[in-house]
Amino acid sequence: MGIFGAVFGSFINCMAWRIAHGESVLKGRSHCAVCGHPLGAADLVPVFSFLFLRGKCRYCREKISPRYVAAELLMAAAFLLTAWRFGLSLQTLWICGLACILMTLSLVDLETYLIPDRFIIAGIVWYFGVLTFAEEGKGELLSGLAGGLSIGVGMLLLSLLFDKVTGKESLGGGDIKLFFMTGLYLGPWVGLFNLILSCMIGIGFVLFMGQKRIPFGPAISLAAFISLLVGNDVVNWYLGLFI
Repeated sequence: MGIFGAVFGSFINCMAWRIAHGESVLKGRSHCAVCGHPLGAADLVPVFSFLFLRGKCRYCREKISPRYVAAELLMAAAFLLTAWRFGLSLQTLWICGLACILMTLSLVDLETYLIPDRFIIAGIVWYFGVLTFAEEGKGELLSGLAGGLSIGVGMLLLSLLFDKVTGKESLGGGDIKLFFMTGLYLGPWVGLFNLILSCMIGIGFVLFMGQKRIPFGPAISLAAFISLLVGNDVVNWYLGLFI
């Protein structure tokens, strides 16, 4: 599973860079982001090519951004953790597919401060597509709709109120749509946990990067993945303190 994750991570890197820079995802060969030289097969082996080339382009010797190998390693870890948690199951397929979407939109958001609607649509289509094969599809659907609507609409109303009171933009439209999309997968209670965790991770990113303004999409995405793995356990543990 780790190898599959790294391979998907390599493809995601290419797709995210092309989207962020206005290039076609379907046409053209992979190329160096600096000199534009087409890359050969030996340059495209996930993780190992970066290490073998010592983080530099084979052709122009400019440094390759470490984000590429980081994304490949993160996707490998995501696939491994999901398979370890849920085994080889439909749930694993569901989460791994969403992880690919979340990683791609996070990389685009990091470069452009925008979350294109195509990723939100892809996440929603993937949710309903896989749900049709689930044994408890109806129950999952009701919980998902409750989570998406409660978190998404709730964040929209809070954002509008905050914007009016402060005169500043609090959340972008893409972030609110992302909360709705991830809420479908998480349901209302785990979705609330995801919201809190997203804010904590976002604050951590601000402190780590030393910037006042950061894209919020990566924080929401990381929190959503963690919530999918352990959110139910955390919520059940918390509720157990009062019941």
